Amino acid sequence: MKTVIGIDVGGSTTKIVGFDENKNLIMPTSVKATDPITSVYGAFGKFTQENELELSDIKRVMITGVGSSFLSKPIYGLECCHVPEFESVGLGGLYLSGLDDAIVVSMGTGTSITHATMKNGNYAFEYLGGTGVGGGTLSGLSKRILGVDSIESTVMLAAEGNIEHVDLRVKDMTQKDIGLSDNITAANFGKLSDLATKGDIALGLINLVFETAGMMSIFAARTHGIKDIVLTGHMTRIPQSTEIFKELSSLFGVNFIIPKNSEFGTVIGTALLDGKRQ
Repeated sequence: MKTVIGIDVGGSTTKIVGFDENKNLIMPTSVKATDPITSVYGAFGKFTQENELELSDIKRVMITGVGSSFLSKPIYGLECCHVPEFESVGLGGLYLSGLDDAIVVSMGTGTSITHATMKNGNYAFEYLGGTGVGGGTLSGLSKRILGVDSIESTVMLAAEGNIEHVDLRVKDMTQKDIGLSDNITAANFGKLSDLATKGDIALGLINLVFETAGMMSIFAARTHGIKDIVLTGHMTRIPQSTEIFKELSSLFGVNFIIPKNSEFGTVIGTALLDGKRQ
């Protein structure tokens, strides 16, 4: 049975996934992308070995991502098809969520926003833009402010943090009803206490990144008359994301969805585009 493989060569991680002829998902895997070419071949070797795939089992390799431009030759003689990353984002989000119309957000080093639709088997997407605020922002600010070298360390610190020591909320500014929820953030880091701990600041940084991506997504959803917003990308693995986006859903009447395998949304969409480009 022939397998289509998708590869997403990102700024920090290369991800790989496969689908057999019956569209059954072969579990994704990833490797650190220190060098685009090295990481592609490393991910390919790891994936084929773990899933006991031979080169003869593979029909085609679909590839996307910022580092994919460095790959100009076939992989071990296998045909490679380069596809647009934002198209992969949209299709992957629809597949993971089971929806046929949604705003799909990819939260990686930066954040991109795509409107994706599926009707009668026909797929369409519109790249809506995005923001440079994302994982790269969190990593850089954490290193500069907290002195930690990884997002994992920031997440660990944030587990003990209290956002009330960092962010200014509507309830901090007025006791009158001004038509807004008391819990809406008026200013990220607008109430930073002199006694704020590293954990408080770490949580504030995480909240800053997620609220920025969240509000951009909400504006996009309102423009298109959509309530469903699918979140993908490696930033969705941060445990604090669940509560932050749950709160935003409640405050603004939208439906943020973090599906299973959300961190692999783009590479899943990449592999699925094989069927859309026959």
